[in-house]
Amino acid sequence: MSRDFTIEKMLELLIALKSREYSFVTFEDFISRDIKKAVILRHDVDKLPGNSLKFAELQNELGISGTYYFRIVKESFNPGIIKKIASLGHEIGYHYEDLTLAKGDIDKAFESYRKNLEKLREFYPVQTICMHGSPLTKWDNKDIWKKYSYRETGITGEPYFDLDFRKVYYITDTGRKWDGGGVSVRDKVNSDIHLKFRTTNQIIEAVLENKFPDVAMFTLHPQRWTNNAFEWTNELLKQNVKNIVKKVIVKRKNEL
Repeated sequence: MSRDFTIEKMLELLIALKSREYSFVTFEDFISRDIKKAVILRHDVDKLPGNSLKFAELQNELGISGTYYFRIVKESFNPGIIKKIASLGHEIGYHYEDLTLAKGDIDKAFESYRKNLEKLREFYPVQTICMHGSPLTKWDNKDIWKKYSYRETGITGEPYFDLDFRKVYYITDTGRKWDGGGVSVRDKVNSDIHLKFRTTNQIIEAVLENKFPDVAMFTLHPQRWTNNAFEWTNELLKQNVKNIVKKVIVKRKNEL
């Protein structure tokens, strides 16, 4: 059996979706158009931006596009790669974590957000944003919007506020697994679509058998996907350790 979370496995998934005539749209396009059968490929570029470039190139070869959310920290922010991904026809957005960076000070966080958004806009006309979960901290970055509005900064959408997940199926590789709800601290939505998959092969099978929802957002973390055996094993081991910590955090939150 072939390994999961490789570039080849992602290629298989994308080809399966194309074969069933899904439209691949950016998040910006999706919220501005009425599309009946669509996949939003959302990529959270938490680290290893070179992996995201490989994803972007693969998708470009298939004639499809997605949205790439870059953090402002050095592990993610790479102007050269941002410009290359944008040149391939993909959307670039801001993966904001300013409340965490400001240690919970909402006013400082908003000022930081504005500055960082403009920095990213030097390379792409950013129209959408998406929070970074910062799972090992106590701050929820979305809480900035309890006081401020991202729309006043020219932003048209934030997935956790501007998608109706009762109608849009949400599936994420959080925790390096498709059924990682138990280790997800903040990457959660309220949905009326109750489907669960353990492996990418199971998703592919559902797509080919026309048992996959017509509209879906895939949240992908490209650093988890690689063909390199050493990198693949290293990511697996590190994520397993991180999942233990996250499971404890989730359990404590549920007990409050």
